[in-house]
Amino acid sequence: MDDRMTTSTKPIYKQIAEQIEQRISSGEFGPGSFLPSERSLAKELHVNRSTIVAAYDELQAAGVVERRQGSGTLVSRDIWGLARTRVPNWRHLTETGSFRPNLPLIQKIRRETHEHELIDLASGELSPDLVPHAAIKQLMTAEDFPAHLGYEHPLGNWSLRETLTRHMKTWRSIDAPPTSILVTSGAQQALHLVVQCLLKPGDAVAIEEPSYCYSLPLFHSAGLRTFPLPMDEEGIDPDQLADLHRKHRIKMVFLNPNYQNPTGTLLSLSRRMRLLQISAENGIPIIEDDPYSLTSFAHEAVPTLKSLDKHGTVLYISSLTKIVASGLRIGWIIGPQTVIERLADAKQQFDFGHSIFPQWLADRFLQSPDFVSHIDKLRTQLAIRCDQLAFSLQDQFEDQVKLITPEGGIHLWCQLIGEWSEQRLLTESVKRGVVFVPGHLFGAQKGFVRFTFGRAQLEHLPEAVSRFKEAFTSSG
Repeated sequence: MDDRMTTSTKPIYKQIAEQIEQRISSGEFGPGSFLPSERSLAKELHVNRSTIVAAYDELQAAGVVERRQGSGTLVSRDIWGLARTRVPNWRHLTETGSFRPNLPLIQKIRRETHEHELIDLASGELSPDLVPHAAIKQLMTAEDFPAHLGYEHPLGNWSLRETLTRHMKTWRSIDAPPTSILVTSGAQQALHLVVQCLLKPGDAVAIEEPSYCYSLPLFHSAGLRTFPLPMDEEGIDPDQLADLHRKHRIKMVFLNPNYQNPTGTLLSLSRRMRLLQISAENGIPIIEDDPYSLTSFAHEAVPTLKSLDKHGTVLYISSLTKIVASGLRIGWIIGPQTVIERLADAKQQFDFGHSIFPQWLADRFLQSPDFVSHIDKLRTQLAIRCDQLAFSLQDQFEDQVKLITPEGGIHLWCQLIGEWSEQRLLTESVKRGVVFVPGHLFGAQKGFVRFTFGRAQLEHLPEAVSRFKEAFTSSG
């Protein structure tokens, strides 16, 4: 391989493609002549065959070469500009778009969970036995479905928003008229709308560390500067936000204060009040992402930031994904009417409004007595799963593990003592039929993993930990 290749920051396959194109231009490879086979060129340049495949794909997209199944790759006969239809350079386009793809490891975890039968300690959703299938099925067989099938109101179905107004008051002590609620396709769409409509490239935002926000590409796609707020067992320290604001003029802070993902921590009441004070004094909007507050294992109400907000600095986001069913795709944003209307206008440009079917189903379920019994069951079952997972880990690992045991939510944050490779541990664990999420994907220092106990069946948790211990021993 050319020494210049090893020092250049440009991908190797692109450098190889450029060198081959230069050799074609110089006449070394004439029109219609075959290039070296992928295997032989890979051996000559001491690279993987896939690198040569990518280089030839690049040349084909540029119209420089042709690929013939079973024959090889040859220089285009009309290389000198004769009338030729050129294939778009799709690889280049996918790499240069402004919207970033998910991290490769996130893609790998999702691919493994979809393609193989694994004990899933990675996915942030509920197991089938925790989803109220019977109640939802009964609602779906009702004969009173409304006839209107046109575009919905930009803010969402009026009946659902009225129901959400009552729901937020009863369950989360939040006063929110229907005109201040925007129905979204889950909490993820809500976050995207906030980032795209209320911020601009170069703006500074603060996020928790560790935080699931680190695994989301939307901040980098929007060109934002992110600054971490370190976590302890009581959540973030609000005074650190004040320090960051003085240094970087923080435009917005994104928080998951209720049984946080991934640590499961609950922001203490004193810190909540101090955070709201700093927010009001400096005009820093708080985005409260709250998917878990109704999952308290003690069956107690959690004081959301929005319910304590006296100055209107909190935009509140929640959904039914983590407490009813991920497939419903029902989320919502609560905030000042001017902000809600701005976000609704953007949402309408994307999808012309949310589908009536999941809105109608969510409306009916939230109004039914089944919702109350479902939440009661969910809290109890999640607490049992959490206890089982924590017990199994402590039993298998003894003094090799440190846990932050949550009081709600679906995540258990775990520190494994010793020297081990995250990549190798994940690989060995998947081989044994268990998948989890390494801590570095959440911005954590080496040594942490996140186990999600909402997706796996209760009876599978001891076996999952046993297999994980084998993988840990093998990779340590």
